[in-house]
Order: sequence, then structure tokens, then C-alpha cells
Amino acid sequence: MFEDKTLKCKECGNDFVFTAGEQEFYAEKGFQNEPQRCKACRDKRKNAGREQKQMFDAVCAECGKPCKIPFQPTNDRPVYCSDCFEARRTLR
Repeated sequence: MFEDKTLKCKECGNDFVFTAGEQEFYAEKGFQNEPQRCKACRDKRKNAGREQKQMFDAVCAECGKPCKIPFQPTNDRPVYCSDCFEARRTLR
């Protein structure tokens, strides 16, 4: 019923695809208008008013790589990079 459409972003001017799945979602939600911005511009606009989370430098306790974490590291608990954290989480 729906077919992919190529639209032009009113923010950056780049073409983007309004997929058939997205069109179906819009129809289910009762949205009348097509999107006017590409995903990157929508995300940028959505996050414009948000405060950026402070990131802290740390060293992974597992592999020793430097990494950034969203909390102040302390010496009483190990810190893991995202790869090692995910590997440890899947072992549980």
C-alpha cells in the first residue's frame, strides 16, 4: 500500500527517504503531515535544549583501554569500557 518516498529536509536541504514502514506508522498514529526534516536534523533539534552529560576519563579494568564514562570513577569499584562491560553482562 505504501511506497518509499524521497523528501527534502527543510533544515539541511539533503534528500532523505520516508520509508513505507514510517508512512504506515504515521498513518496508524493519525499524523496528517509528512516529516519535514531528516533523522539527523530531527535528532539535533530534539536534543538542542538538553544538557549534555558530563563524561569522565577512565581506564578499563579488563583490557586497559582508555574510555569515557558518565560518572566519576572511584577506586573502590572497577570500571569497564563498553566492549568489556557488554561481554561481562552477557556472561551472567
